[in-house]
Amino acid sequence: MLMTALFLHAQDAETDEEDEEDEGGISIESDWSRAANLYSSGDQMFCINLGIIKPLFFIEQKEGYFKTQMNLGGFGSLAYNYYLDSNWFLGGELGGMFSSTIDRSMFYIVPIGFRAGYQFIINRFEFPLSLMVGFAPQSYAERTYLGLFSKPAAGAFFRFNSEWSFGMNTSFWWVPEWTGKKRVFNQRTSSIDIHGFFWEFSLGVRYHF
Repeated sequence: MLMTALFLHAQDAETDEEDEEDEGGISIESDWSRAANLYSSGDQMFCINLGIIKPLFFIEQKEGYFKTQMNLGGFGSLAYNYYLDSNWFLGGELGGMFSSTIDRSMFYIVPIGFRAGYQFIINRFEFPLSLMVGFAPQSYAERTYLGLFSKPAAGAFFRFNSEWSFGMNTSFWWVPEWTGKKRVFNQRTSSIDIHGFFWEFSLGVRYHF
């Protein structure tokens, strides 16, 4: 009985010493261990992304595939995620891109929409996959258009601590323009609809709360 009492007392003393060390400043590891489970229902996140946008090509019913005649441009966005559990999330995104054309005019797209996704987690590394669907005001010279916008995206982030993570994103934009105009070609009437495709690469900073 005496030996048992001494053993329990020694265990209590070791626990007290560990608590004192945690309170004395060695708290980074303990904070991370508490955050190791990462996400649960109700967790939220803001993400700021800055990067480049590459106009890839256009597709039109009569002309088929053709180049965009646009230069490499810039891109930025602010996104919000609400986690349903440790992996699934819903949210929204507001972004903007610009690119110059060969006639030195500027082309702008402002995508706004909802997104849903799934995130793989390996230790401190997080790999979110998402799909955004919404609408996008567009502007070129004096022309404007409001239409559908969609992009699948993938990312890779390093969880620096319980609040911040840093990484990169890549996505593929689909920006259709259904003009409603008609043309007659080979005695057949077809719509003048153009589908634009863009590639995005950006760096991101995420704040978790």
